Amino acid sequence: MNPEEILTSLQNPRIKTLVRLRDRRDRDREGQFVIEGFREISRAVEARLPIEEIFTCPELFLGSSEAELIETAKKRCGAVVWYVSRDVFQKVSYRDRPDGLIARAPKPDWGLGRWDSLLEENGSDQPQIFIVAQSIEKPGNLGTLLRTADAAAVTGLMVVDRCTDLFNPNVVRASVGTLFTVPVVECSSEDGIGWFREKSVQLVATSPDAEKVYTETDLAGSIAIVMGSEQYGLDERWLSQTDLQVSIPMAGSADSLNVAMATAIVLFESLRQRSVR
Repeated sequence: MNPEEILTSLQNPRIKTLVRLRDRRDRDREGQFVIEGFREISRAVEARLPIEEIFTCPELFLGSSEAELIETAKKRCGAVVWYVSRDVFQKVSYRDRPDGLIARAPKPDWGLGRWDSLLEENGSDQPQIFIVAQSIEKPGNLGTLLRTADAAAVTGLMVVDRCTDLFNPNVVRASVGTLFTVPVVECSSEDGIGWFREKSVQLVATSPDAEKVYTETDLAGSIAIVMGSEQYGLDERWLSQTDLQVSIPMAGSADSLNVAMATAIVLFESLRQRSVR
């Protein structure tokens, strides 16, 4: 590697593009987003996301597998690799402790058609578990929902009426790359409700006023756990369509849980019931 091959200026057009993609408007306009971190890029490569560029600074590597990952991304995804000086990399990084890897990729179009083919592969007669995230405001919560969905191997996660961009760098980071391992779709609430009705999937919501406790409710069939915004909860469109409303008993002074935590509690109870049966 020759010194002239290293990007050393923040004014370099490719570096300026990375900086612009911090902004949602630029991501939407250019149809591009960034993926930072070894684990995140690894999962994107495994999912065969068409990564276009990888920006790397070997001085910042934290392990010994980075070079192998870069070669895999070049062969599997067709990625072009650019070497970046330490100073420039640290300034364009989204992290306090960058690990020397940032990728740029086109934003995938994840519509409801993605799930139709998925059900055919899974067997439409088998019970399925979905998560619906309506108007989730905080990138960290959306990322944690993705990690939870991945841990439970759910059929898919639906993002409706989005407030937070699914391709926000903080969502990618909080998900630890599970954004690329969980079958995600984005759609309107109306289309989402219509799809679940067509597939005979029960809609389950949590409510402190629900008469049934989640552990005393049959959650072993095909269900979609529907969660709303952190501030306002589910809106009336979803509440009026839910088949089941369940409560999570609260013994302390707080009357609600973090949206990702509440989802995990109901989700893993559903998995427990399925394993018992």
